[in-house]
Amino acid sequence: MSKKKTKKETKKKHTLLIITIVIVVLIVLGGIIFLLLNNDTKENDNDKKDPNNTTNKVNKEDDIVDIIDVNSKSRNVAVMINNIKTVWGYQSGLQDAYIVYEIIAEGGITRFMALYKDANTARIGSIRSARIYYLDYVLENDAMYVHVGGSKEALSDIKSLKITDMGTGIIFRDKTLGLHREHTAFTSMENIMNSAAKRKIRTTTEKDNLFNYSAQEIDLSKMEGAIPANNVLINYSGSQEVTFEYDKDAKVYKRFQKGKPHIDYVTKEQYTTKNIITYQIKNSSYDSYGRQKLDNLGKGEGFYISNGYAVPITWQKDTRSSQTIYRYKNGEEIVLNDGNTFIQIQPKNKKLSIN
Repeated sequence: MSKKKTKKETKKKHTLLIITIVIVVLIVLGGIIFLLLNNDTKENDNDKKDPNNTTNKVNKEDDIVDIIDVNSKSRNVAVMINNIKTVWGYQSGLQDAYIVYEIIAEGGITRFMALYKDANTARIGSIRSARIYYLDYVLENDAMYVHVGGSKEALSDIKSLKITDMGTGIIFRDKTLGLHREHTAFTSMENIMNSAAKRKIRTTTEKDNLFNYSAQEIDLSKMEGAIPANNVLINYSGSQEVTFEYDKDAKVYKRFQKGKPHIDYVTKEQYTTKNIITYQIKNSSYDSYGRQKLDNLGKGEGFYISNGYAVPITWQKDTRSSQTIYRYKNGEEIVLNDGNTFIQIQPKNKKLSIN
């Protein structure tokens, strides 16, 4: 055999060897990539199955919540709603609010501030006047503000803080109720949005939603400090005490005021909520009428309640316009179950019972 032929065959063998090595390397790399991708998919599946995985917060296409469109840039609408005993049974539209604040006012009564986003509620009210501390929650939610009148301090702050005041042009009166005029003011989302368009009021926001939500049910019973919460009692004063009873079939809390079901005037149905956040703040009167001021800047402790359990949380609000941050005891921001939320800001040292 010639030397030339031998060299040719050797070269051919080397080429085949290199090709074989390349194929083997590609197969091995392919196997590694497959294992990594498969492992990553399993981890993602586990995240979805873990109801307590709060790092997997929300807003994924496969984790859509119903309470609001979390990606919507629509601006919030905040409405002051009357809660004097005279109007119990005449209140309308609270169920459509995705967040409702209840805070003490003068005379031991409370007042609601209901927050709406992308809603079409036809009757909301009855509407009452502004108070200074409610403005802090208007600001933190970048909301258009609906009220009728207010304390001189609140009206002054609305101007100085440049809060979007929707005025009284959106109001209609229901005289058929047989109530004093001060209890007959109502509005609708259509009235509000039409007025905003006519007045060229900003109706979009770049501010984040106050809360993150989970479409997967969060099991609070497995969290640190969890206690059963089938019945919740929150006392505000001698004239206002709120109770919530857990309906384990519907997985919501039924709302009561002074032991009576809290009923919507339009639907005739009892108000319910998926989530309750409650904490205590020092309050005091600052004038002869008994109007209140709250020590609501700073930090404190409270509870997040949902699905029959309560867990201890902390809250922190640094400025009037900054959003309140709610955290679990481990420092992680809370994630709410998909549904509406009542934020019950209770006077200091009043009775709170959770069992």
